[in-house]
Amino acid sequence: MEVLIRENPESGCLLGAKIIAKIVREKPEAVLGLATGRTPLRLYQELIRMHREEDLDFSRIKTFNLDEYVGLPATHDQSYRYFMQENLFQHINIDVKNTHVPNGTAENLHEECHGYEQKILDAGGIDIQLLGLGRNGHIGFNEPTGSLRSRTWIKILSEQTLTDNSEVFGSLEAMPKHALTMGVGTILDARRCLLLAFGPAKVRAVEDMIEGPLAAVCPGSALQLHSRATVILDENSSAGLRYADHYRWIDQNKFEWQRHN
Repeated sequence: MEVLIRENPESGCLLGAKIIAKIVREKPEAVLGLATGRTPLRLYQELIRMHREEDLDFSRIKTFNLDEYVGLPATHDQSYRYFMQENLFQHINIDVKNTHVPNGTAENLHEECHGYEQKILDAGGIDIQLLGLGRNGHIGFNEPTGSLRSRTWIKILSEQTLTDNSEVFGSLEAMPKHALTMGVGTILDARRCLLLAFGPAKVRAVEDMIEGPLAAVCPGSALQLHSRATVILDENSSAGLRYADHYRWIDQNKFEWQRHN
């Protein structure tokens, strides 16, 4: 696992955008796995800037989002399809037919999950999967104690996740309690994984993910098994890491071809 510690979320997101942009330039038909929430917003803003000012071309790119709430139509302002449209897709030259988000209102959710897995396979697999990290260690909506080999499926959201996300819904009661999500096994199938985690609220989850044991109680710890997982942190989220100085040393002494700048 490559651990990169930056001063603040701004510099972390700019670095993440550089990593994704490099893949888009080197492989114009790349398949991107995308995430939602507050954490990647600045990264998406930077990709939009690169598109407008540096001609970053998304015309042949395909995307697959991690998850979606069950019961929310794509037009709902808290659906993840709506989020992606508002915060990325409508600002770049991507073909909307090449963008995929699980359908939380599908008549048959089981078929939707199986079909989503097949669409990823048909696209040739995901080249890089962008991830956030929940305060309880979840990635996607894979909550603690779930299988580390799971595939895209219907998940019951934990009380912690409901509490953390309910603010945007106005109340805990208004928030969906189920979601469709790529499984941990699906995420690990990506050729690269890029996880962003910022702020003091993520200290414990970051510590468990990077330096704790591989365990279902911290789904993010499964990234320890991935051969090309990059984790970008800020000073606050990395504060609990025992080997923080070691990660900085490794970063400072890389060969030039290993650097992301």
